[in-house]
Amino acid sequence: MDLKEIQALIKFISTSGVDEVSIERKDFKLNIKKNQRTTEMVLSQPQVTYTAPAPVQTASPVSQAPLSVEEKPAAESVSGKGNLIEIKSPMIGTFYRSSGPDKDPFVSVGDSVNTGDTVCIIEAMKLFNEIESEIKGKIVKVLVDDATPVEYDQPLFLVDPS
Repeated sequence: MDLKEIQALIKFISTSGVDEVSIERKDFKLNIKKNQRTTEMVLSQPQVTYTAPAPVQTASPVSQAPLSVEEKPAAESVSGKGNLIEIKSPMIGTFYRSSGPDKDPFVSVGDSVNTGDTVCIIEAMKLFNEIESEIKGKIVKVLVDDATPVEYDQPLFLVDPS
């Protein structure tokens, strides 16, 4: 049973009249009990306990107005030129500029890169993934600090392709 199935089961129990569900398979045991205050889920092997607040009914739904965000391309906001290209993270992980703490960075501001050159490493789940440049140009700005977390599609470098 995966996490999505467990979440769907919890949602079903919180909206239905059922107060308790037990599922037992050879590799795990799942007990979900509902009372007026909390929903409790206990998994065996591995031992994990999850307690979530029971759903709260409100008299009127709360609506949020969408926030207006003024969007500008990052390339224009940094240099005033619209011709800079971003090298983005292809995954979630930890960004490293070099292959080790005592090693030189793969690229620095002012360095020229070619297609296929390694520009950084992103560690994800104890695996170190070399990130290669997909464009040829000159590094204008490094947008992420060394050893910091990055998100999928987050800009890492600005490159001037000319």
